Amino acid sequence: MPSIAQQFGMTEALKTLGIKAINEGTSTGQNHFSNGEMLQSFSPVDGELIATVKTSSEADYQKAMQAATEAFKTFRLMPAPQRGEIVRQFGEKLRQNKEALGKLVSYEMGKSLQEGYGEVQEMIDICDFAVGLSRQLHGLTMHSERPGHRMYEQYHPMGIVGIISAFNFPVAVWAWNTALAWICGDVCIWKPSEKTPLCGIACQNIIAEVIKENNLPEGISCLINGDYKIGELMTNDKRIPLISATGSTRMGKIVAQAVAARLGKSLLELGGNNAIIVTPDADIKMTVIGAVFGAVGTAGQRCTSTRRLIIHESIYDKVKDAIVSAYGQLKIGNPLDQNNHVGPLIDVHAVEMYNKALEKVVAEGGKILVEGGVLSGSGYESCCYVKPAIAEANNNFEIVQHETFAPVLYLLKYSGEVENAIDVQNGVAQGLSSAIMTNNLREAERFLSVTGSDCGIANVNIGTSGAEIGGAFGGEKETGGGR
Repeated sequence: MPSIAQQFGMTEALKTLGIKAINEGTSTGQNHFSNGEMLQSFSPVDGELIATVKTSSEADYQKAMQAATEAFKTFRLMPAPQRGEIVRQFGEKLRQNKEALGKLVSYEMGKSLQEGYGEVQEMIDICDFAVGLSRQLHGLTMHSERPGHRMYEQYHPMGIVGIISAFNFPVAVWAWNTALAWICGDVCIWKPSEKTPLCGIACQNIIAEVIKENNLPEGISCLINGDYKIGELMTNDKRIPLISATGSTRMGKIVAQAVAARLGKSLLELGGNNAIIVTPDADIKMTVIGAVFGAVGTAGQRCTSTRRLIIHESIYDKVKDAIVSAYGQLKIGNPLDQNNHVGPLIDVHAVEMYNKALEKVVAEGGKILVEGGVLSGSGYESCCYVKPAIAEANNNFEIVQHETFAPVLYLLKYSGEVENAIDVQNGVAQGLSSAIMTNNLREAERFLSVTGSDCGIANVNIGTSGAEIGGAFGGEKETGGGR
């Protein structure tokens, strides 16, 4: 019987993207090299080894940084619209490789194939957006209080931008940062998650084609691979004025302290504990669609995934029954198969965190409405597939106060006015995404007002997950404040 990789064209996709059995994990553009340890990338889809990556040694890192330093000296002199043309060409390459790269994202990370394609489309969209911005890097001119003087403001590129990305969006987050940095005249060095290193190598191979075709210097786009130790080299490096880091709140605090110690800048996009408020005036059908997709999409591994559903007591049972019924229709399995709704968690460590969360909510007095559990047997050989679970809980439970990166949804009940629900929603340390389901204009406006949601993202009549490249993405409080 053919393997999943063979059935769904992964062998061809890897070949298209230039992924080999063993890959050099350090690159300055067209040049690839590495002297670090071997890192094997296993698919959470079927548990099979996809390929191996040679990680970056400290000497490799220094070599990449030297190339980036030299590249910045010339890249900053290129007119911004010309830099925009480079980004445009990169976007075209992404269009040509969308199917192959989308498959790799799905196979290496575990999200559905459509979500994989969607992530690559976000890369394409940010390239289009950045191309337009390359002709709009405006400053300000103003009258001086001194006679015979002219005064104006203009922005200059910072230098080297360091990017540390997470496994759950293994390519899009890098593109968000990189496309904007490039048109501004900055060069980039990227450390992808050690859980999805092949996505990083594939992206580097794609941009390398643009670098070659335009005779650009090495160092504009640098790639390094490894664990937290290689990331520490970046966060402590005074040659990198800005670090953009995506990951857990715990990781973000470490990065923030290291960068602040050298008075550098950090852009942090960290954990979320996102809630949907459901008022008596909500459209129940719309609520179910938004809540279910928000909670189980990407197997609950989005930073914007729905963790809490805050429901008014007058409609609590009706909403609860509808959500539970919808969960009964979910199909769990290979995410490359478009008949399935829920794929695997990234690895067995994530499964362990999922199990602990369910144990904890019961220990604190919660009630399980939809049983969880780890799936086994044919099709689940990776041991990373779990059942999306629902539990009734209180917002003050310790486990509810923390983000669990898995498909666990907590149902919370509120009474009285919408202000009470907003207090519950805001009553956690994180502040990324939020939503309200209501047809009451007063409630919607209150939610969006200064006395409403304290999150960076506030939605009305749509779920918490997802974002658009045309608006600022990020959150407040322990989400990090980055945009």
